Amino acid sequence: MMMRAQSCILVSLLVLLEVLCSQVDGSNPGMVARITQKGLNYAGVEGVKTLEKELLMITLPDFKGDFKIKALGRGEYNFKSLRIQRVELKNTKLNLVPGEGLKASVSNSFIHVDGDWKARKSFVKVSGSFDLQVKGISISVSLALSSDSSGRPTVTNKQCSSHIADVDLDISGKIGWLLNLFQNHIESKFRRILEDKICEIVKKSVASDLQPYLQTLPVIAKIDQIAGMDYSLTGPPQASSHSLDTLFKGEFFRQSHRSSVPFVPAAMNLPEDHDLMVYFGISDSVFNTASQVYWEAGTMNYTITDDMIPSNFHIRLVTSSFRALIPQLGKLYPNMQMELQISSPSPPVMVFSQGNVTLTPEMELQAFVILPSSLRVPLFLLSMTTTVWATMDVNASRLVSSVNPGSPLTMKLIHSDIGPINVPLIQAILNYYALSTLLPAVNENLEIGFPLPVPRNIHLYDIIVQPYQNFLLLGSNVQYIKN
Repeated sequence: MMMRAQSCILVSLLVLLEVLCSQVDGSNPGMVARITQKGLNYAGVEGVKTLEKELLMITLPDFKGDFKIKALGRGEYNFKSLRIQRVELKNTKLNLVPGEGLKASVSNSFIHVDGDWKARKSFVKVSGSFDLQVKGISISVSLALSSDSSGRPTVTNKQCSSHIADVDLDISGKIGWLLNLFQNHIESKFRRILEDKICEIVKKSVASDLQPYLQTLPVIAKIDQIAGMDYSLTGPPQASSHSLDTLFKGEFFRQSHRSSVPFVPAAMNLPEDHDLMVYFGISDSVFNTASQVYWEAGTMNYTITDDMIPSNFHIRLVTSSFRALIPQLGKLYPNMQMELQISSPSPPVMVFSQGNVTLTPEMELQAFVILPSSLRVPLFLLSMTTTVWATMDVNASRLVSSVNPGSPLTMKLIHSDIGPINVPLIQAILNYYALSTLLPAVNENLEIGFPLPVPRNIHLYDIIVQPYQNFLLLGSNVQYIKN
């Protein structure tokens, strides 16, 4: 009962399992999800709330036995229509077991059950009602966490014990006094059956509810039509005395085909903070595999034509506007349309350091003139470099980002097919265009972000985002929101 009722909450907080699809390996993880004792305590509180509600709706099996009186001989009794009327689960704890997994326990708990009884001796039948007070219930369950060959998490029930301190049975009805003669015997039998039944239900729930749930979780996060993200485990969850770490591959890949990436995640040394319920360590390799994927897909190549220039922009992409920049252009190609192609010879690399995230992309700008026949004639090729600052945030369980200029575009002429050109003036114009048009377009795409490995119904709040050397740290408290 306990494990079945808590499965969504417990699994969500304990393993943050929106995972998994490829082979487990021994490399450093791209992402680490850490659950602190504070997070486990919250899971226990929320789990108890759910469990108490669900216990009131379950159906208990009938309870049968026999009795023997010297003068009357042997008879039979049956307790049926058992209904749980009240539940109080107290002192719930979820504790970490270093190197193994988790230990869940409740103690000094109480259940009130009522129902009907009937007894028979030969042809004589009597019936009535009863109240059963089950007091001092204690349950202890040890769960071993691991992973299978496919990279999916596994959970097994390593140990279960239960104890009931007292059972108080009150029988009413015609000749209920007869059964009261055997009250101690009936109460003792009730206690033994309930103690055995509790662990039987726990073991069954772990095997038939919790473990299958882990195996059917979504295995791939689709980012968009181009990219997906692999959340496969790189090893079993790791329990310490203070936290539970789940290690994810955290790698972007192209939807059209998967290929190896040239990035190896560096080891992440997460700070020993335990003030929040969960922490995520996200390696810079996660962002750089994303950069690799989108660069290979050609999304970092931009074509700029005159109709894309804002109407309030004074320079148009026609040859007559470039007379001051390229003296020969207006003479050789009078009043013709132009086109600019911006490309990146390599994917930009995101660099994380204490408190900062920077990119220094290298780009090339190729200018063309478009002849009346639609033929494009190359004019000049410029190299461009700049530095931008990246800011990270969380929006609805997705990690989003935006970029701001850290330094102006710097241009260098690679070659010209049209004679001398005014590079500094072109540089000033492109800087203005980048700030007014290009950068907002980039940030609009970055607002899509990518999902964190957080299951449904889990809301993050009190979020902190802090860059460290080689990784990004994200911490938050969580709230379970039931549909």
